[in-house]
Amino acid sequence: MTENTHHDTSRRSPLLEAAREELSKFERKENEFRKKDREERAAELHLPLDAIKVH
Repeated sequence: MTENTHHDTSRRSPLLEAAREELSKFERKENEFRKKDREERAAELHLPLDAIKVH
């Protein structure tokens, strides 16, 4: 039983790492998109985005 558990864990580990990498990539792209979107909307509304603290 221990062998089976170890084998399953070692097989899932690369998949888990790949999923984490994909999630990180997605989060970076999403953050970049949101930043760009905020800047575009601020420009349309003529808001001073630099003066406003944005997360």
